[in-house]
This record gives sequence, structure tokens and C-alpha cells, in this order.
Amino acid sequence: MSFRLNFILQCLSSMAWAVMNWGLFKIIYRHTGEIGLDSGWHEHEFFIFLGTIWIINSLIQTLFMANAAEFSELIRTGNLDFALLKPIDTQFLISFPRINWSQLPNGILGGMLIAHSLRELMQEREIYFSVFSIPAFLFFIGCGAVVMYSVMICLASTSIWFGRNQNLYNFWFYITNFYRYPMEIYQRSGVGMALWGTFTFVVPILVVSNIPARILAQPLGTPWKSWEWGLAIGGVEIFTKMILYYFHERAWYNVGLGIPKRHLFNKLKEKNGKK
Repeated sequence: MSFRLNFILQCLSSMAWAVMNWGLFKIIYRHTGEIGLDSGWHEHEFFIFLGTIWIINSLIQTLFMANAAEFSELIRTGNLDFALLKPIDTQFLISFPRINWSQLPNGILGGMLIAHSLRELMQEREIYFSVFSIPAFLFFIGCGAVVMYSVMICLASTSIWFGRNQNLYNFWFYITNFYRYPMEIYQRSGVGMALWGTFTFVVPILVVSNIPARILAQPLGTPWKSWEWGLAIGGVEIFTKMILYYFHERAWYNVGLGIPKRHLFNKLKEKNGKK
């Protein structure tokens, strides 16, 4: 019962954060018509953006966050050695040992916020939709989750050199603070442009939230059809990266550097067999 109560409290805490976040921007929009001068991010458009953020955060925190935080413990305790010896892809093993279901309600709230805001927006002006709009939105949500997972696993991997990485959560939230807002607000000054360029092209976290939100919100009020090109390019890149990753893993597995897992595994089987 204590574990059930803990799960319920975590769900309530997560949803309370989301509701307070919504309330803050609701207050802000009582004093301004849009965030960013001539950016097009009015209240309903921005709440579609906010719902998109909640969905992506929910996926990351449900699938990856707790597992990445435990990566340093695997190194400190020596349990990473056992993971390396198992006949399974090590990155997959350490990335998905468990799922934190208590963070999933944020994604549900995000979907509800998007549906409500989209309905209100469609009553105000015409929105361009096609049969590919919703699949494209979900596709880019998945791509965004993959990008954020890549950033997270890179941060977690620093534990190999620094030992216990207790500041992973803090550094992660420092970075993700930038992707919680439309990219137009950064294009107003020299410092803003530097942040926009860094988090668009170097660490592309602004793309993670802005691209899928624009498909539905269309903040500039015109049919935003460039996502069709983005969908085609993204699809080709994903399949290309999957093929290259497969050959990379096969090549690294067969090279004689590092720890040859299959040889160690066979030796352990022979040793246990002799016993």
C-alpha cells in the first residue's frame, strides 16, 4: 500500500507542477497579447506549444530520466561490468531497465490542453490541416524525444570520467529551460541570437519543441507546409541513421579493441560448465 500511495503522490505532484505552469502563463496572458513581438504566439497558440512540451517531458521522464540518473551508480558500484558482459546491447540495457509510470499523467494533460486550445483557436481563425498533420505531429514528437534522449545519455556518460554525477538533474534542467519557449523570443538581441544558434544547430533542443507545435498552432496564421519537406528529410535521415548505426555496432563488435564481449561470455560459460 505504501508503494501505491507513493505512486499516487508522485502523479499528483507531477500534475500539480503542470497546472501551476499553466496558471503562470494564464496570468501572463492577462497582461499581454502575445509572447514575443509579432511572433504570432498568442494565448491559444502558446498553450498548444505548452501542451507539446508536457508530452515530450512526460516521455523523457517516463522512459529515460530515472535510468540515466542511475547510470553513475552502475559505474560507482561496479555493476556496469556485469551489464557489459551480458549478451545484449549495453546501451539498450542501461537505458530501459524500468519505466516511471508516475510521470505519464503530464503527457495526458498535455494532450488535453492541446485539444482544448486547438478547438478554441479554430473558432477564432482558419487553421490549415491535411491528412498528414496529426501523423506529422506525432512523428516529430517521437523525433524530439530521441533528440532529448541523446542529450541525456551524453550527459549521463560523463559519469565514466567524473564518477558520481550528482549534478545531472541540475544541468539537464538548465539546458531544457531554453526549449520551453518559442524560438522567436531569442531573436531580439546578440545574446539571444547566440543562444538561438547554439540550441538550434549545435544542441538542437529548440527544434524539439518548436517544430511539432508549429504544425498545429501555425502561429503566423498561414499554412505552414514546410513540415512536409521536414517530414520527408527526417524520415530519410532516421532510416539512414538506423542502417549506419547497425553497421557501426556490427563493426565495433567485431573489432579487437576494448572488451570482446562474446569471448568473455564464452569463457564464463566454459568456466561455469567445468564447475
